[in-house]
Amino acid sequence: MTFWAYLLRCGDGSYYAGHCEDLGYRIDAHQSGRGCDYTARRQPITPLWSQEFESRIEALEAERRIKGWSRAKKEALIAGDWICLSQLAASRVARPSTSSGRTEKGGGVGIEDENIKCEDIEGHDIKPTVCAEPVEAPRPTLAQPPGPIP
Repeated sequence: MTFWAYLLRCGDGSYYAGHCEDLGYRIDAHQSGRGCDYTARRQPITPLWSQEFESRIEALEAERRIKGWSRAKKEALIAGDWICLSQLAASRVARPSTSSGRTEKGGGVGIEDENIKCEDIEGHDIKPTVCAEPVEAPRPTLAQPPGPIP
């Protein structure tokens, strides 16, 4: 069975992340105001991104991760800007070890701050695109080792 994580843009400009079994049915439900209270009150909605998963738990985990992301990071995902997305996922400054006893209140400044945008990252000037149909992002593949390790 196939499961999906997806990201929608609501009429008020906010983003909604969800997961489901039948993507077409779920998008239709959101567009008709039957999907959930959040999207029903923020019509119209536009599907921006989706990705297929092999299990419900994988799709749910993706939804929960995305819900915790900054707006800039969601826009990098929508635009398919993997460089910007990885930079937004990284910390802007080194954080001291919590075991060193030298951590200060407030620690380092993370790049996930809502005030940081992809345009603020050197060499990136992206504009998120809006798709009429859900877009499936490519799944990363792992390189196979050349052979058995002696």
